[in-house]
Amino acid sequence: MIYLQHLQGFAHLQDLGRFGSRDVGIGHSGAMDSLALQAGNLLLKNANNLPALEIALGSLTLTFDCNTPFCLTGALCEAELDGSPVFPYWRYTAKARQTLKIKRISQGNYVYLCVAGGFNVPKVLGSYSTNLQAGFGGFQGRLLKSGDHLATGLRDSELPSLGIEPIPFTRKIYATASSEYEAFTAESQQLFWQQGWELQQKSNRIGYRFSASERLSLSSPLEMFSHATPIGTVQVPPDGQPIVLMADAQTTGGYPKIACVIQADIGRLAQIPFGETVYFEQVSHQQARERYLQDQDYLAYVRRKANEMR
Repeated sequence: MIYLQHLQGFAHLQDLGRFGSRDVGIGHSGAMDSLALQAGNLLLKNANNLPALEIALGSLTLTFDCNTPFCLTGALCEAELDGSPVFPYWRYTAKARQTLKIKRISQGNYVYLCVAGGFNVPKVLGSYSTNLQAGFGGFQGRLLKSGDHLATGLRDSELPSLGIEPIPFTRKIYATASSEYEAFTAESQQLFWQQGWELQQKSNRIGYRFSASERLSLSSPLEMFSHATPIGTVQVPPDGQPIVLMADAQTTGGYPKIACVIQADIGRLAQIPFGETVYFEQVSHQQARERYLQDQDYLAYVRRKANEMR
């Protein structure tokens, strides 16, 4: 059991998301940085899809009631266990009644607290993820708050300390051209790939909003029926400033789409701080697949290293 003594910011339980329900209007949810969540789980010898605590834009103090292996992945943060430093992408075992403090996030947006055995919450529609709009999944379908008690999947377990290579940060995001790409002017096509886009403060788990001095425009007016919109879709509303759909996005949309961020870079985009400038780079579908396979190689490295240490 973990007791949340103090929580400032946003925190909830997420796994890799909810699959197979988009046809009935239920969104994907899941971790904003799925690679970081998987790395944390594998470092603890968990299945890669066990739920973890996603912490954004704040600080957290919690106490363990029994020996519990844990790690922090994703965004870099200042943390300590009973006053001793806790480093990201390192595995530790907290003793009963020890206190973990995540004091502040120093780089990135989303920290993942993974524990051995995951968190003991029920599955809803095949996932442990919190759907904040619908109010189900995770812990009572809501954001966590000070005073909550979270049950863990294992009690009184121990693992030796171990560190892995962290996932690097980047402001270059790979994307492929989308279905309405040719409907945009040649100048707008060029602008999308060449100019920097500032990530707006009003971005969230639903969508990352961007702005630039030069706006995107269509060659001619385009009327569209609502249609399926996967995570990573880059929609362009009438104001010409693109929006990238993220983990909690709606399942359909009607804006024209200029591009789609590749699956492997969704988490990298999620960790870019608000106010930073992002550059999109066009890649082929084959290059997108190669990027995905690189991430799979990284996860295989984490699994191998975790299992080598007894």
